[in-house]
Amino acid sequence: MELSLGEMLLIAVAIVVLFGPDKLPQIARDLGAGVRKMRGAMEDVKTEILKETDNPVSEIKREIDKVKQAAKDYNPMSELDKEAAKPAEPKENLAENDQHEGPVSR
Repeated sequence: MELSLGEMLLIAVAIVVLFGPDKLPQIARDLGAGVRKMRGAMEDVKTEILKETDNPVSEIKREIDKVKQAAKDYNPMSELDKEAAKPAEPKENLAENDQHEGPVSR
């Protein structure tokens, strides 16, 4: 809400007419103190709201960062490399095994 110069002059004239010029300094002081209190209260409320809303947001950001780091650290090729690095078990040659009877056909 912005007041133009003409609107402020109209308000000042109305205050002087209603309360008189001798009470004008006291009214200005009271009005200034009220505005300061309102600004302080608004700042306190704003700080409290930001404090309350910042905690869940920062927790979510930390969780997202953890997931991103886990995704960066995950390398599916490393598991394949481990499997490839294991020594292969020698396969039994069934043709040389006399004990093996092979598939049964009927």
